[in-house]
Amino acid sequence: MSYSDSGNGWRNDGGMQPHAYDPYLHPELFRGVATRRVFAFLIDLVVISVPVILGYLFIAVFGVVTLGLGWALFWLAWPASVIWAIVYYGACIGGPSSATIGMRVMDLELRTWYGAPGYFVLGATHAVLFWVSVSFLSPFVVLVGLFNGRRRLLHDFVLGTVVINNSVRAPISHAARTY
Repeated sequence: MSYSDSGNGWRNDGGMQPHAYDPYLHPELFRGVATRRVFAFLIDLVVISVPVILGYLFIAVFGVVTLGLGWALFWLAWPASVIWAIVYYGACIGGPSSATIGMRVMDLELRTWYGAPGYFVLGATHAVLFWVSVSFLSPFVVLVGLFNGRRRLLHDFVLGTVVINNSVRAPISHAARTY
């Protein structure tokens, strides 16, 4: 806080940045986001599931070829599936498009509340918090998105992220810091 030169008293020169994406000034950024997030999730579910299914099939065939010894690898399949999903979300959201494959197909993008693109840890944490929140509060997680202008879900509030339409994203007037 510093004293302003105009004589009007104290003003805030720092602190929190304002939200980069205002649903009232730019409603086109959030139009249809909730529905498209559902379809993006389903696409991502297929993208994640295909390698997992192929891995299980490989272990099953390998077990037959090795007369049952290869089936001992089934204990690695579930942890490998979880690691694969976390790496997938982290790498995609941390990539240049700041979106998973499903989000890119649906023309969506994940940003921080102040406008910076996603990064690996944010993407991985976003996935983990989503799955944890869906496990405990399944219908309520989706309902949260229906009652706010930015269509943010519960894990978006916790992480400070927002999902916007990529094709209509307006340039941000202030520089977004990514540190």
